[in-house]
Amino acid sequence: MKLIDHTPQSLADYTTAQVANLVPDGRHQALREAIGRHQDEALARTIACIDKVAAWRPGEFNYLHSSQYCQYLYYLANTIWVREKDAASATRLFLLNKALNGIDLFYEIAMPAHFFIGHSVGIVLAKATYGDYLVLYQNSTVGRHIDKIPTVGEGVIIYPNSAVIGASVVGDGCVVSQGARIVDRQVPPRSMAFTAPGGELALRPAPEDLLREYFRL
Repeated sequence: MKLIDHTPQSLADYTTAQVANLVPDGRHQALREAIGRHQDEALARTIACIDKVAAWRPGEFNYLHSSQYCQYLYYLANTIWVREKDAASATRLFLLNKALNGIDLFYEIAMPAHFFIGHSVGIVLAKATYGDYLVLYQNSTVGRHIDKIPTVGEGVIIYPNSAVIGASVVGDGCVVSQGARIVDRQVPPRSMAFTAPGGELALRPAPEDLLREYFRL
């Protein structure tokens, strides 16, 4: 794995310094130590994701690539939480990700091993079930409603300004078109959900092999 313009140690220092500036409460040393303990695993998760994204150069992580760094901050926060239940460190990384990238992706959420964020601004993700090879774009929302939690299948593409809410189930290989709203609905596998001229949700077969534009499968 190649870190562009960083070593693991300098990358950990860089992330810690960002948090210290955002949350200047004097507790950054504890965060730096937590990052040091779990950075290898977080980087391994990040690079496994990068290697599958068709538009990204395999084996390279660039901290100035906002989508890559966004996903790294999630994996780092999530790894720290899963391994140590260190809410203080994980929360600081969550807040950094939110401040830098405009994404609401909590560290307790179990994201898949491979996902791609086209543009992070305005993405809000609930504690739902997410399948592998997920594509997300700006202003997309996956949200719960009271105790109703969505399920998003494998190989799903969620385009900008769309939402999957409540007890919705989006099947494998589905496409949620720009602006579509799926609320307490079942979307069969390999369907495209879109907004019909009258404003109602409509379905048609999803394009074949669209996912290969995003991932090396």
